[in-house]
Amino acid sequence: MAKDKKQEPVEKTKDLEVEEISYETRLKAVNAIAHPLASKKLNKKVLKVVKKAVKAKNVRRGVKEVVKSLRKGIKGVVVIAGDISPIDVITHIPVLCEDSNVPYIYVPSKEDLGSAGSTKRPTSCVMIVPKPGADFKETYDEVMSEISDLSKKMLSSA
Repeated sequence: MAKDKKQEPVEKTKDLEVEEISYETRLKAVNAIAHPLASKKLNKKVLKVVKKAVKAKNVRRGVKEVVKSLRKGIKGVVVIAGDISPIDVITHIPVLCEDSNVPYIYVPSKEDLGSAGSTKRPTSCVMIVPKPGADFKETYDEVMSEISDLSKKMLSSA
């Protein structure tokens, strides 16, 4: 009894079933406190920087690690998923970021944040902590300035 070569492995067919959900559809699931929320273009840039930071191992994943880093005074950028439920899981993170003068931004989807962070599980928040001489420093600085501008606009309008 030889194995039939006509049968495809199960893994290949699973990749084809993954649906690409649009940015606008993901916005419908975002919580009320998700401000400043990344625009479609900025969302793409932020997730790209997260991917590069993960490759360079310059990232902290999850609420527990991010809170620990913020309390230690480590500087970076915090990316928070806007569709977390229950919302109490992440409500304290923006306050800690503001106390530590660390910029933060919300992205619409925890699934996108998890996949950008090279995990199979959805991720509620990620902190990018670039080391000196990181190869993604240019894109990181660009994203950092855009996030800072959004934060200033949010504070001035409030």
